[in-house]
Amino acid sequence: MLNRRHIRIKVMQTLYAFDGSESDDLKKDERFLIQSLENMYDLHLLIMSLFIEVQKRAEDQLEKVQKKHLATKEEKNPNKKFINNSILQFLKNNEVVKNELEKRKIDYWYLDFEYIDIIYKAILESDIYADYMKTEESSFKEDKDFLVDVFSEIIAPNEKLYEYIEDKKLTWVDDLPVINTSILKLLRKVKKDSLDTYFTPELFKDDEDKDYAVVLFKKTILNRSKFNEEIAQKTTNWDSDRIANLDAIMLQMAICEFQKFPSIPVKVTINEYLELAKEYSTPKSSFFINGILDKIVKEYTEQGKLNKIGRGLMLSLIHI
Repeated sequence: MLNRRHIRIKVMQTLYAFDGSESDDLKKDERFLIQSLENMYDLHLLIMSLFIEVQKRAEDQLEKVQKKHLATKEEKNPNKKFINNSILQFLKNNEVVKNELEKRKIDYWYLDFEYIDIIYKAILESDIYADYMKTEESSFKEDKDFLVDVFSEIIAPNEKLYEYIEDKKLTWVDDLPVINTSILKLLRKVKKDSLDTYFTPELFKDDEDKDYAVVLFKKTILNRSKFNEEIAQKTTNWDSDRIANLDAIMLQMAICEFQKFPSIPVKVTINEYLELAKEYSTPKSSFFINGILDKIVKEYTEQGKLNKIGRGLMLSLIHI
């Protein structure tokens, strides 16, 4: 579910939360990082369970209407297209999703049901819903396209839901864009014959990616002073107070990858941190970071300090 860029973002955010001091005992800090990453999976499950609860809310509403004493013909025989949406049914009856929710105790909507009502009402009042419900029959593609639109235009941008998530867990507000993007991708690619595990992907692609997160964090924070000296040497015309904290952290992480991760190509490292700078820092940060990293790469190349291997070596040679 998480790619290397997502991991870099999480490490960057965790480093930003620290005061800059170096420590001989990083176990507590590592646990914070790992827990923060694990919490992203909880957020993924929370959003997925939102679909299930909205479907149940719609089903309950239809049953109540049908049982009215003076129910109209239309109320007695309502259009069940929404509650029978094939993907909503897949989620509702999915034992793997159910087990994951139970195992990780993701049951927030039981107490915070008003947010289910908020989302359900927003769906009912939308043109997306009106267009979808014009007919009673649907195809898998129509069901999927409907949920993609509902998620991207109603659920993901909902301010009340955003505020709820922000209040629920400290790190979730920063994780939400990543999780929303991941869920949207899953919705777009789901198939009729998708496995029950489809909506519960592994958090990390493999153990190497999980190790990468911890090692990048640990080696950056343990070598912070040394990396800052290198940055200072390349920014003699800059007052250190003028360098944004986030820019300094991204430079530290990039230098760490140059020195400590031989299999990661120089070109990949530079491009990744330039993209992070564009998204998370000031408008001029990417130009500043690019200039500093370019100087460092040239110096390392001249001094033979770029000890890259395999793919890291091949793509680094192309960059140089």
